[in-house]
Amino acid sequence: MTNNQFPAHAPLAVQTRGELVESVHFGSLAAITADGGSLVSRGEPGARVYPRSALKPLIAVAMLRAGLELPADQLALAAASHSGSEQHQETAAKILADAGVVPEDLRNSTDLPYGVAEQQAWLNEGKGPTQLAQNCSGKHAAMLATCVKNGWPLETYLDADHPLPTVIREVVSELTGEELTVISTDGCGTEVFGLSLTGMARAFSKLVTAAPGTPERLVADAMRAHPDMVAGIGRDVTALMEAVPGLLAKDGFEGIQMIALANGSALALKISDGGDRARMPAAVPALLTMGVDPALLTPFNHLPVYGGGHPVGELRGLPLAN
Repeated sequence: MTNNQFPAHAPLAVQTRGELVESVHFGSLAAITADGGSLVSRGEPGARVYPRSALKPLIAVAMLRAGLELPADQLALAAASHSGSEQHQETAAKILADAGVVPEDLRNSTDLPYGVAEQQAWLNEGKGPTQLAQNCSGKHAAMLATCVKNGWPLETYLDADHPLPTVIREVVSELTGEELTVISTDGCGTEVFGLSLTGMARAFSKLVTAAPGTPERLVADAMRAHPDMVAGIGRDVTALMEAVPGLLAKDGFEGIQMIALANGSALALKISDGGDRARMPAAVPALLTMGVDPALLTPFNHLPVYGGGHPVGELRGLPLAN
């Protein structure tokens, strides 16, 4: 890649320590109205990025369209990057059991639980990486259940020419309004697509504005009803959905954050250096522009920076002008 191919990212968040700006996080974002109009943008929101796990709600829509039926808590886990708690793993195992398959049928990568507390508890019990503990196991369990529903092969459900990835590509392209011209492999083994932030914001808007009972709305409603399944205790995505009524949120590795409000306005952002710590603070100024009550966002915008055990600075999102 040459320099002129780098996206034109802009400053989105800063960390201060004492009187100095210690670090600056660059990135791009797009916030849109329910009808697709631009509310605010920064950087280059039209550049292609990999949304990583923020694709999971769209993949869940594709599976529902292919005939998958799950109760709301299990559907939320299918769209989750869960922390690997006992509840998360038991729910993924139930999706498998109800479909008549076993954890050994999973084809996702192995890992320790993603949540800090969950991982420590897991290690204290002397356990190592497993596919069920990995944060994408809910999605993969649902993928297997979808294959069983349709009589599709189980062993090859990650192959590009398998019917399931084919359906997923069609739905992702439809919801984002973009052709899938760049395709790679995500950390868990599923396909990941190069998409613009504007396209991803468009897709998340469709999830919350779809008619009740449609696959799009079922996914959005399940995630909002069970935010603890979408991430976990102590995770900012779960906390934000609990704090703001009707808000839908999904993060992704490498500094990805997607948010849609109940009114259909939506936000997509990417932190250019992939840093997770700046993801939520960078989102807050855009959410304020979108009309979210500032009091509800206070815990997410100004994160303390410590020196000697005492606050000496903060990590905060930079204000955005309309």
